[in-house]
Amino acid sequence: MGVTPPAPDAESLAETFTASHWTQGNFLFPTRLVVSPLRVSRVKSRWFGSNDESIAMSKIASVHISTGVLWAEIRIESTGGTDPITSHGHRKKDAQRIRDLIESYQAKSRV
Repeated sequence: MGVTPPAPDAESLAETFTASHWTQGNFLFPTRLVVSPLRVSRVKSRWFGSNDESIAMSKIASVHISTGVLWAEIRIESTGGTDPITSHGHRKKDAQRIRDLIESYQAKSRV
């Protein structure tokens, strides 16, 4: 007569990665990448509201990381031919973690 704990919600497993304030276009409102088992979202805040674009995890074709001296740019391309999600000003370690999360979520969905 045991009680089974509820399975964690997919959105509660989401990790958020915020770009540095010191990079171009991120001073007041830094870009955030939110990676969950269901999707990857790029959230760019504005004075009034925000701009949010996402790609479903099953539709991600590739992840490109371009590193500089201090920061990395990450580009996530979809299989549908839509515009890729691009974000710059992330730490190199964060960019690698984003790629690793995407690869692990995609591998889990194939099983």
